[in-house]
Amino acid sequence: MGSRFPSHQLSNGLYVSGRPEQPKEKAPTMLSVAMPYTGGDIKKSGELGKMFDIPFDNSRSRKSGPVTNAPSRTGSFGVSGSTASLITGGSVRQKSHSGPLNKQGESAKKFSGPQTGGIAPPSRQNSGPLPPVLPTTGLITSGPISSGPLNASGAPRKVSGPLEATVAAKLQRTSIANNQAVTKLIQEDNYPFKKGFPKAVLSAVILLFVMGFIAGGFILGAVHNAILLVVVVVIFTVMTALFIWNRYWGRRAIVGFLAQYPDAELRTAKDGQFVKVSGVVTCGNVPLESSFQKVPRCIYTSTSLYEYRGWDSKAANSQHRRFTWGLRSVERHVVDFYISDFQSGLRALVKAGYGGTVTPYVDESVVVEVDTGNKEISAEFLRWLRERNLSSDGRVMRLKEGYIKEGSTVSVMGVVRRNENVLMIVPPSEPLSTGCQWKRCIQPARIEGIVLRCEDSSNINVVPV
Repeated sequence: MGSRFPSHQLSNGLYVSGRPEQPKEKAPTMLSVAMPYTGGDIKKSGELGKMFDIPFDNSRSRKSGPVTNAPSRTGSFGVSGSTASLITGGSVRQKSHSGPLNKQGESAKKFSGPQTGGIAPPSRQNSGPLPPVLPTTGLITSGPISSGPLNASGAPRKVSGPLEATVAAKLQRTSIANNQAVTKLIQEDNYPFKKGFPKAVLSAVILLFVMGFIAGGFILGAVHNAILLVVVVVIFTVMTALFIWNRYWGRRAIVGFLAQYPDAELRTAKDGQFVKVSGVVTCGNVPLESSFQKVPRCIYTSTSLYEYRGWDSKAANSQHRRFTWGLRSVERHVVDFYISDFQSGLRALVKAGYGGTVTPYVDESVVVEVDTGNKEISAEFLRWLRERNLSSDGRVMRLKEGYIKEGSTVSVMGVVRRNENVLMIVPPSEPLSTGCQWKRCIQPARIEGIVLRCEDSSNINVVPV
């Protein structure tokens, strides 16, 4: 019986309406093989090792082969045995599964569906233990990731202790010493007045005294007349007293000279004029830090260690005499800074860094004193000595420290330089002479470079800047 509706017969003989379903062609499924974890060894990385002519170590890789009694799964995600044979050439490679790992490093992925043929679920293979957490810096370096514990962010955790603090302090002192912007000042001369006299004049005076003593002694022995000898002795005594007076009171005389020198106004100062400017200082690009007290943002720092030498004590230096204080170690640094003039309000750059010549007159205060009655040394002082490889074997010591902190009031003496809109104070080409102070019996002294004058910064009020 004919009908306008199409129908077809099934394999069991039953007729159903509709056209027969056309068999769908299944797209070929490609199976990829995951390389095992190499643990960072280039010999196990396959193609990457071949690029660098390194033999490939395939002892731990899994080889493919025919799998017997393999289950034949059909469906939208499956492929039949015949189709898989056509794709893989008669063999099915075992697939490595990616996913989270458990504590033992094995694959924690669960498989759904029955497993036939007695084949256990495949597990992921690892070439070694799991690597530690990489630092979050993103920098790729050679060698081990970390030689110590890691913090929460994955970066190496800093371990505090006396050794690490000592190493850090040495690195800081090395960086300061190698920085061209920091001027390292030499040891301060305790007797600057001898610079005012040429060596030829001093040698001539000494020669005259020697000849006078010889002539006076000869006359005294020949004619028994001691007048010449007495005159030479009196003149020699006066000169020696004058020398000792200038030696012990010379610094005060220079400080008094600097205090009486009139201040100049930067607004009206001409290019090349020697001026004295007083005002508040601020740091430049490279601030300093005091050595012992760790005072930040300084333009000048000075730390001096003195030792007293008794009869059987060790000398602090080659010129250290007995029963006197000798300088054992000194650290003085200065950098470029700015000064704001009190009178005009202008701001000038003082070129004290980069090897500039500077003569500081900064008061220092005693921060540590170790004497015969108090030989207990603090931990901070011991650390400071250890950083500089200095011993403390029962010596009488005194540590003085001075600094000019940002915001301090300072007097600066130098030459004005105007370069377009930049106002600078630079070292003079010739030293400054104080002249003879006849009322005080003070001989002339010569001061070189930029002059810095500041009182004890620990006892004055600092202007916040």
